[in-house]
Amino acid sequence: MTPSINPAATNTTDLDKYIYSVKAEDAYYPPVEAWANLNPHRNFKITIKVPEFTSVCPMTGLPDFGTITIEYIPDQLCVELKAFKFYMLAYRNVGMFYENITNKVLDDVVKAINPRWIRVHSDFSSRGGISTEADVIWQQPDFVYNLGDC
Repeated sequence: MTPSINPAATNTTDLDKYIYSVKAEDAYYPPVEAWANLNPHRNFKITIKVPEFTSVCPMTGLPDFGTITIEYIPDQLCVELKAFKFYMLAYRNVGMFYENITNKVLDDVVKAINPRWIRVHSDFSSRGGISTEADVIWQQPDFVYNLGDC
């Protein structure tokens, strides 16, 4: 028989019996891998969508669902998608706030490929009548991105 959560249980210790999550600082994230951009002479935008992203609320341990969209203009390297899929799956049982996930994804992709410009957008499903979206943008200091360029 599958255990059920007592609705009166508000103490995280009680919920720990039923919910498995890993603290963000204890989680293992596979590396974001890259391949050589064969067209570094040209600005072009790559969009990666992760429509079934899951993580865990760090406060309750309950699952969070959302869509993560990464748009970037590559320089010398591009994101290798198979490895990136495993990187994103690593968040499945990680307890982390939406905004921190959005920033960590950006930081890890920048570290791996150093794009000219990148934007990470997260759009998380509504819970309790409130939905959350977060955006973070980074660009190389000497790069100027005009919205109509790509």
